[in-house]
Amino acid sequence: MGKKPLPEDENIYDTLCPILYAMKVIGQKWKLPILWYIADAEGQTLRYKELERRVVGITATMLTKCLKELETDNLIHREQYSTIPPTVEYSLTERGRTLIPALESVYQWAEGQMKGGKPDTLT
Repeated sequence: MGKKPLPEDENIYDTLCPILYAMKVIGQKWKLPILWYIADAEGQTLRYKELERRVVGITATMLTKCLKELETDNLIHREQYSTIPPTVEYSLTERGRTLIPALESVYQWAEGQMKGGKPDTLT
C-alpha cells in the first residue's frame, strides 16, 4: 500500500486527506448503521419507519438529519410518494453501493480483533 506522508508543516485537518474526507461523510455515530441497514435490504427500499425501528436508540430528529446528509452526499436515494400518509423510501445509490465492500472489510477486521481478546465494547 502506498501510504502518503503526513504533512509536517500544516494542520492535517486543513489538507485534502482522503481518510478525513471519508470520516466527514460517514464518520458520525448513526450514519454507518443507517447505511448498513439500507445495504442489508439487498436492493430493496426501506421506509422511514422501518429504519426508525431498526436503528435502535436513534431519535427521529437525528435519523432525519443523517438521512438528509447521506442523500446530499449521494450515498442514498430518497423517493417520496404522494400518498396519505406520505410514504418515503430509501435505497443505496451506485456511489453508496461502492462503499459497502470497504465497510465489509472494516467489519471483518473488527470482528477478528474482537475475537482476539480485544475489548468487545466501545467506550
